[in-house]
Amino acid sequence: MKFSPIQLVANSTKLGLVIFAAGALNGCATFPDWISSSGASRAQVIEAKSDVQVESPIQVVNVTDAVTRRILAGQHKDLFSDALGADVIPRYVVGPGDVITVSIWEAPPAALFGTAMTDARAGIATTRATDFPEQMVNSDGIINIPFAGSIPCAGKTLHQIESEIVNRLTGKANKPQVLVRVVKNATSNVTVVGEVALSTRVALTPKGERLLDALAAAGGVRQPINKMTLQITRGDLVQTMPLESIIKDPKQNVVLHPGDVITALFQPLSFTALGAAGKNEEVNFEATGITLVQALGRVGGLQDNRADAKGVFIFRLEDPQNLGEKDKERSTLMTPEGKIPVVYQVDMKDPGTFFVAQSFPMRNKDVMYVSNASGAELQKFLNLVTTVVYPAIGIFNAAK
Repeated sequence: MKFSPIQLVANSTKLGLVIFAAGALNGCATFPDWISSSGASRAQVIEAKSDVQVESPIQVVNVTDAVTRRILAGQHKDLFSDALGADVIPRYVVGPGDVITVSIWEAPPAALFGTAMTDARAGIATTRATDFPEQMVNSDGIINIPFAGSIPCAGKTLHQIESEIVNRLTGKANKPQVLVRVVKNATSNVTVVGEVALSTRVALTPKGERLLDALAAAGGVRQPINKMTLQITRGDLVQTMPLESIIKDPKQNVVLHPGDVITALFQPLSFTALGAAGKNEEVNFEATGITLVQALGRVGGLQDNRADAKGVFIFRLEDPQNLGEKDKERSTLMTPEGKIPVVYQVDMKDPGTFFVAQSFPMRNKDVMYVSNASGAELQKFLNLVTTVVYPAIGIFNAAK
């Protein structure tokens, strides 16, 4: 019996697929590398080995109630009141760029400033004040006053400047009295930026403006309060706290210092979901924190047709204090920041885990990986066979 070239190709294709399928399904159903999984299975994560078959230095820790309680107890909350001081009001001082005015009085008879006057009702001789034009404190921190010379102002309070001018005029003017006022404040300011209605600079006064005063001056935040974080940068120190926590605790509404930068951040933390989760993406969350259950909900849970419910893993660089003694002893890796790489395993088939997961905290830069179930690989292979076999059968039938 003779076959046309099309029949030979169709028969060869069909035979090859049958042989391929039989070989793939034989034994433990090991698939070729080109039908590889999109991620590691639960067994591969737990039994992670290197090429030289040595035990992995990364610890896999089962998430239990005891582990969750230890992590929660080890959480360190940075408070503004501890790092920045709650009630320390800085002295109001003059700096370069400030514009000030100086007024001088002399007791009669006025020798240098003012004109002598007599109060007809009281019969007392007085003098009018001499008001000098507004002056900007120069880059060297100096202003000039006639007969007093150059007056250093930078870093001094108004009272100190007044005393300095009086000392310079003593012996020249008759019992001089001096009043110094700030017309334009260019140095005692804080800057408010980020998710606020209007980024602005807020002038500070001797009253001692607080954090929420500056936030109100900027028109408030543009996002829900429970999703906002405030960051204060003071020199080399950077501190952050959830806005909701600041409002609830008046001690965290700290006094601001000149030069502070306040940044309003919307959901500044994030974790990344990979594997057989409902969505593979980076997910932002608020600084008040979220639990593992909330994190799973935000990525759409687990994929029913792919996920291994026993193989939910959290990859984290953990603080050593949050690990048990045995886990710390077995860990041989440590980052330059003193963190230990840990993989937390969560068995979502255990009903009790759902209660634990409601307390287990997610951390910034965590990686959540949901492993594939063993049956998912077989399903992938069968789907691949189907997409190849059906066209081949069609060609074969058409050839006949």
